[in-house]
Amino acid sequence: MKANPLLRTSVLAVLVVLSICRAGQAGNVDCVNTYIGTGDIPGVSKTEYGGTMPLVQPPFAMTSWTAQTRENKVSVASYNYADTNISGFIGTHQPSIWAGDFGYVTLMPEVDAVKPAKVKRELPFSHQNETSTPYYYSVSMDAGASRKIRGEMTTTDHCAILHFTFPKNTNSSIVVQATRAGVTGNVVVNALAQEISGWNPDRMDAKLTTLQLPNFKGYFVVQLSKPFSACGTYQGESVNSALMNRTGEDVGAYATFGTSSEEQVLVRIGTSFISVDQARANLKLEIPNWDFDKVKTGLRDTWNQKLGEISIRGATRDRRVRFYTGMYHAMLCPRLFSEHGRYYSAFDDQVHKGVSYTDYSLWDTFRAQNSFITIFCPERINDMVQALLNDYKEGGWMPKWPNPSYTDLMLSTHADSLVAEAIKKGFHGFDYKLAYAAVYQDAMTPPNGDTTHKWADRDQGQPFSAREGLTYYKKYGYVPEDCTTRAASCTLEGAYDDWCVAQVAKAAGKNDDCNFFLARSLNYTNLFNARTGQMNSRYADGTWAPPDAGWSEGGQKMYNFAVMHDVPGLIDLMGGTSNFNSRLDRATTDLNAFVNNEPGNH
Repeated sequence: MKANPLLRTSVLAVLVVLSICRAGQAGNVDCVNTYIGTGDIPGVSKTEYGGTMPLVQPPFAMTSWTAQTRENKVSVASYNYADTNISGFIGTHQPSIWAGDFGYVTLMPEVDAVKPAKVKRELPFSHQNETSTPYYYSVSMDAGASRKIRGEMTTTDHCAILHFTFPKNTNSSIVVQATRAGVTGNVVVNALAQEISGWNPDRMDAKLTTLQLPNFKGYFVVQLSKPFSACGTYQGESVNSALMNRTGEDVGAYATFGTSSEEQVLVRIGTSFISVDQARANLKLEIPNWDFDKVKTGLRDTWNQKLGEISIRGATRDRRVRFYTGMYHAMLCPRLFSEHGRYYSAFDDQVHKGVSYTDYSLWDTFRAQNSFITIFCPERINDMVQALLNDYKEGGWMPKWPNPSYTDLMLSTHADSLVAEAIKKGFHGFDYKLAYAAVYQDAMTPPNGDTTHKWADRDQGQPFSAREGLTYYKKYGYVPEDCTTRAASCTLEGAYDDWCVAQVAKAAGKNDDCNFFLARSLNYTNLFNARTGQMNSRYADGTWAPPDAGWSEGGQKMYNFAVMHDVPGLIDLMGGTSNFNSRLDRATTDLNAFVNNEPGNH
């Protein structure tokens, strides 16, 4: 009997999969390359820097952890593959380079004298001595004089446990950085409890809102497995071994211990946005023992379970790595913001019972990533929608990109899309009437200053923009180019959001409202220029603006197809199926479908 070539191919494919990712042993998590997007990687990627970080965290965790190779800020991530020094291990809440961090904490192992300054405490490392996975990170750093410090890290939703191996040395230390220059925070040392605690009130995106949050703080508790032989606090580069409680700018603390031989020291860190006590409680609930391997194994199993939702046969190694890395990235945000039944609200500055998530980058994610979550993480959807509704109750609006509070990042109100998609897919874990009240607010209430402000992206010191130009949209059926920036994009995306509001209205039993918003969702037709066959921005007097005016992060040829809710209607506008297909083909072959930015995704 001849061998079946299909069977032979299948067997070979299975063998390849086993060799690539050790399926059945470690699982798909070993196919994740956390370095993708962190910078040019010799032999792997020469694409542009993507602003990602090699984060160790559970899916959607509150606090992410990574090695810090540079001090992060808006437009700068904590880790870049091209860097050669590590200055700390940071608990970060920065979702991408386009947004800021908030309430972060950093710690660093040292030998010899205590060195709080970043430039003095950083140590060289090589990627050859580094291991990075979603569940475990390790690195060997050069401490000078033929000495090495090895750091290892694994995490839970709100906490982390680190394992430092120090060389034989008289003095070894852990330095905890609470705040940076210009940021006033607090740090407290309790040598008897072998603990350093404190808080950091930094919100890098605070300037993008008018909402003041005097109670906002990122709290932390750092516990060490080894008694202190010396300890103290610092401000700037000034170290004080007598002051154990310090409040000020650029403050931190340190704990020193003798390591007469190569020695391992464990560090547990709890984080919170409620209080130091809650950070300590989170630590007690999530990492009650000094069992590094148990936490590591648990996190590895969590990622394997989620990444195991999809199995692939016949793919090359590179394609499997890209796919599972993409899955990993798709499950980092929005991040959990509640802490075992309670949460701090960055919308009314109070603590509440319930659930919360933050870092929804809605303009970036409503087209695809949210749909992915509804399919592969459906257990999260009810709580994620409820969190948006809580934001509405506490702040008056659902947010665009909470980081952790209102920011005017990008345009339109695509929280409407998340709510509508959850309802259309049968999720019932939230109040539909409350959901309708929230989306109705988006659709019908113009932001303060709507007729006096142009609403540029990242406006500073302005009220929440909601739907920019809504006043004009309700009057003219489109947002005029001479009244609001990005007017054409606002019109097309607002029309889509109107369709979403109609779906929520129907679910809430508001049939008349449903019909009203369905009719208003056809406003996209008001931008179709029949003479040119293109979508086109218009002025308030009805005349056409230049073809390149009014678009956000995309051009006219890309936004021609931004009618996600009424494709048959768009086909009719473009002259029927044949013409539509031809134009769609040209859009892809002429690279107008610029898929590395969101308007081209759909």
